[in-house]
Amino acid sequence: MKSVILSSVLPMAVVVSTTAGMAEKTFAAERDKKFFQSVKGEWVGPGEIVAGKYKGTKFTCNFTGSTRVGMFTQQMSATIQHKGREGYKGSFMGGAAGSGLDIIGGNVVSANKVVFTINRNQLRGVMQALVPNDNSMTVTVAVRVDQQLVPVIGMKLKRVDTLEVGSIAPN
Repeated sequence: MKSVILSSVLPMAVVVSTTAGMAEKTFAAERDKKFFQSVKGEWVGPGEIVAGKYKGTKFTCNFTGSTRVGMFTQQMSATIQHKGREGYKGSFMGGAAGSGLDIIGGNVVSANKVVFTINRNQLRGVMQALVPNDNSMTVTVAVRVDQQLVPVIGMKLKRVDTLEVGSIAPN
């Protein structure tokens, strides 16, 4: 009797867990799509290096967001792409092969927050974008020192285009 119950319950458990896994991936893809749709457009704002050798250096940041992720234009740059099963990949300041960091992964945490994992040799950290409303975004780069994340770069961006969030881009 025990083997009959197991043979009936086990396939059902596999179907339920497989369906739950597919639903979770679908939800995550929708969450990612929603976040990147919300940052589509032109953004500009001040930034500052808040730790390290160049602490106190202020700069202006221009950011162009698209549903395919985005790119900063200034002496500081980051390029991020979603590469299917590999997840998010890219580079910050030319990547680890240059003078920057590699973006090795990431996760859209919610409809208004994304966190990317960055590294260079033994240096590990994160780049986080928080979009509290349709017209503002905060980007922070933090590196791990001992067991703590220490912010080193911060940017406060404002939307400067007239693109409505959720609108369809012109061809």
